[in-house]
Amino acid sequence: MEAYLDNSATTRAFDEVAELVAKVMTTEYGNASSVHHMGVISANRLAMARDIISSTLKVDPQEIIFTSGGTESDNMSILGVAKANAWRGKHIITTAIEHPAILEATMHLENEGFEVTYLPVGNDGVVDIDTLKSAIREDTILVSMMFVNNEIGAIEPIEEAGKLIKSINKDIVFHVDAVQAYGKVLIRPRTMNIDLLSVSSHKIHGPKGVGFLYIRKGTKITPICYGGGQQKGMRSGTENVPGIAGMALAAEKCYENFDAHIKEMYELKKYLVSSLKERLTDIRINGPECEKGAPHIVSLSIKGLAAETVLNMLSSKGIYVSAGSACTSNNPHISDTLQAIGLDKSLLESTIRISLSMLTTKEEIDYFLDTLCSQVGTMRKFYRH
Repeated sequence: MEAYLDNSATTRAFDEVAELVAKVMTTEYGNASSVHHMGVISANRLAMARDIISSTLKVDPQEIIFTSGGTESDNMSILGVAKANAWRGKHIITTAIEHPAILEATMHLENEGFEVTYLPVGNDGVVDIDTLKSAIREDTILVSMMFVNNEIGAIEPIEEAGKLIKSINKDIVFHVDAVQAYGKVLIRPRTMNIDLLSVSSHKIHGPKGVGFLYIRKGTKITPICYGGGQQKGMRSGTENVPGIAGMALAAEKCYENFDAHIKEMYELKKYLVSSLKERLTDIRINGPECEKGAPHIVSLSIKGLAAETVLNMLSSKGIYVSAGSACTSNNPHISDTLQAIGLDKSLLESTIRISLSMLTTKEEIDYFLDTLCSQVGTMRKFYRH
């Protein structure tokens, strides 16, 4: 048996999505910018995808820009807003637990003369609204905050933050990285005062290499990619029509019976967490309490064992989890998020992430639990960290 429990790194594409992508690649392969019949078919696919995706957010289809994924959407937001608004100020606010796609972009801007405030978080990984309020200045042009943390599943107070930001200065742009939230948390950009929202397809059972950026009408942002002027010049380049069509279908499936899907994931998560606490000693579940966090992420620290040792054992049994974010696991370092929540130093390198999806089964969870719990005692004797 296999148990794939690394869904925050990537998900298996729905079968219907894979079939649609293949169909578009082989029978509807026209360039969406071409005026002939094949081009029109592709252009219609893009329009259909915009309609589907915008309906999941209750926004205007023309506010959706297709990208190559979450990293490009994040970079476009941070760099594009900075470039367009530098004349107003050079102060940016983000958090200490953001994805590298945000942190690397803000570090780049610091080298360009911008000042960045990195908000701390509590032990639950959540930003305090009063701390955000204190950080906003007259020269603040952008606040960027992830909706769901990719390592511990903390849900940030996005609606409260949006309301606060706009009450202080409506011209401050509010960007939200929703890569781990879209399809798992209800998102309404308009009522939440979100100006920019980043999403990645492969986190919702869609194809890799495609995503989108919601840009609220009137938001001051400059393109960072130039070329043929596609997508009204905001993101030049021939559109990845097969990927976009697949992403739209995945989004549609995720938001069908949305409440039921989320309830099932929370039930599996609660079962996983309660079983771990009952069957193992000297462990810690990091982040917020089960139902206060996202439905799909569990961060587990196992005292005395290196995460790499646990991962290798599980992988040999056909069980796949990760040590923190998969986006940085090929360049190992101590997790910024785990340090930010004040995790004991002895546990920083002993933490694994288990992440679920709509396709995760109780049988997979049981196989993971039985394997891990039967091996931890022996591993602590021979591989104590």
